[in-house]
Amino acid sequence: MVFPLTTPQNRDLTGGDLLAQSLKKLGTDVAFGLHGGHLDAFLLGSDSIGIKLVDTRHETVAVQAAEGYSKMTGKTGICFVTANSGFSNGLPGLATAFADRSSILCITSSVPLRDQENNSLQGQIDQVVVSKPLTKFAHRVTSAEDLPRLVAHAVHVSVSGSPGPVLLDVPIDVLFAPVSPSRISWGSISSSLPYPPGPHQGAIEEAVNLLKQAKRPAIIIGTGANSPDAASALSSFASATRIPIFSGGKFTVLTPLYSNSSFAGPASLLSALSMTAKPSDCILLIGGRTGMYLGGQSGAIIPNHDCRIIQIDTDGGELGRTFPVLGIVSDAAQALHALTAASRQAPFSAPDDWLQAIQSAQSLPSPHADAASTVPETGLLHPHHALTALFSHLPPNPIVVLDGGEAALWAGAACAHCKPAALISSTGYLGFLGNGFGYALGCAVAAPDTPVVLVGGDGSAGFHFMELDTFARHGLRVLTVVVNNECWGMSVNGQDLVYGGKTEARPVSGLSGGLDYSVVAKGLGCEGVKCTKLEEIGPGVRGVLAKGRPACVDLRVSRKPVHPATEAMVAMTDDPNMIVVPYYDNVPRPHYKL
Repeated sequence: MVFPLTTPQNRDLTGGDLLAQSLKKLGTDVAFGLHGGHLDAFLLGSDSIGIKLVDTRHETVAVQAAEGYSKMTGKTGICFVTANSGFSNGLPGLATAFADRSSILCITSSVPLRDQENNSLQGQIDQVVVSKPLTKFAHRVTSAEDLPRLVAHAVHVSVSGSPGPVLLDVPIDVLFAPVSPSRISWGSISSSLPYPPGPHQGAIEEAVNLLKQAKRPAIIIGTGANSPDAASALSSFASATRIPIFSGGKFTVLTPLYSNSSFAGPASLLSALSMTAKPSDCILLIGGRTGMYLGGQSGAIIPNHDCRIIQIDTDGGELGRTFPVLGIVSDAAQALHALTAASRQAPFSAPDDWLQAIQSAQSLPSPHADAASTVPETGLLHPHHALTALFSHLPPNPIVVLDGGEAALWAGAACAHCKPAALISSTGYLGFLGNGFGYALGCAVAAPDTPVVLVGGDGSAGFHFMELDTFARHGLRVLTVVVNNECWGMSVNGQDLVYGGKTEARPVSGLSGGLDYSVVAKGLGCEGVKCTKLEEIGPGVRGVLAKGRPACVDLRVSRKPVHPATEAMVAMTDDPNMIVVPYYDNVPRPHYKL
């Protein structure tokens, strides 16, 4: 026996117990989900072995809570959803975890093996077949005694190479069946997780040569560079080379960066540098991906010409996806250790004039700093000033989760006023709204002593606002801020840019101004306050936080002005030879000779 089994009192040791105890052996402390009778044997097994169960109001939130938990802890997040109906509700969570490369294990169940293809209750969908395109590994367990082996294998697959979701479908009869200990297949349940890959020495030498030759080198760190080991290695490398560090826009643990003298701020600052000085001529991209969070092919953040790019990632398939790169398949920390050692053998340093240009760009005020606090066109608060006031009155170093379109854009620029411990953009590569509720839940459970601030628009709030009940039931320190402009902000402003002066129609882009989220929050067991004036924000925020309970701020703002990022994404032009394709690159209008 690889590890001692705990036999429950007054009942047999079942497949559900063995599943829970296998997870416990792998270090699982908490699992997120929603009840379903198929799962009861597993739920009782989890409770008896000391795994905390955090139940949500929707399965999507449970899966995304596991993802948020994984981001903050570096462990594989565990979630559970019941057969077919719960599984279908959880699919958006699998999709976001797959697109955003998050390590989670989703446990689901299904009809008894003998009842498959029999029109049985919750048996219409083959969950393994549906899950295959959205996971790194999906499997139906047919023997309870195989659970330790398969659980260990699933977790190892989830964390190896490019992280991602995995799923185990354990039929109800397998979960409820008594286990025969002598027949258990243990697999690698007692093995440590695999060591991450290290870099090729030739690639390290070439990378150092490129960085030494650069006049304007920069480091951009992505989600894959957030581990404590990577942060320590990054600090050593930056200390040796003085190369400025920029954080990617998806997810960054910021606390270690504040004490790093090379930390320059968000990667969006590189866009400002390209307008005020020469752009970077060498980018070291560590654990991040090219694409929407780094300006796509536009060259706004990563220059699309006259710039050498060194890309480090555990997934070789990501290397060179958008631009020509020197690709290094490696864990971020291992690559940084090697780069530091190589740079100390042949020392070099980022040029002073480049560092001075960055300091000048950092000192530039917000383009909205001089705007009136109330927008004359609408008589409502300017979102920049409203969110600057909000973040200025928060306690320092919360975990900040951004959700929504324009609301997240305005908040992302203003949140520096509270120096977030971590910053998560929850919409991800799929552009999902409403993800923030699950991510905030996972973060709050992972870091119970750190306040979590979820900032989203009134559009994204509509997806999972009932999770404030979850925050209240579990006593979690989550402040939900609804940036309420009574519309789908990016949608209506995008329509204004494309169709302004052509038609007054703005279909399906408006929302109800009569919905007071602070009142709804109170009904769900939380504190709530509505702020419509700048002078109300500070007292309102301090007042709800002083109660020591989860809370909601309904922050009323103007939908105008349009955020500059929306204007950039729509890229409206009067050029008759171009077709405007909102949110993507415009394309030339075809011309045909007849």
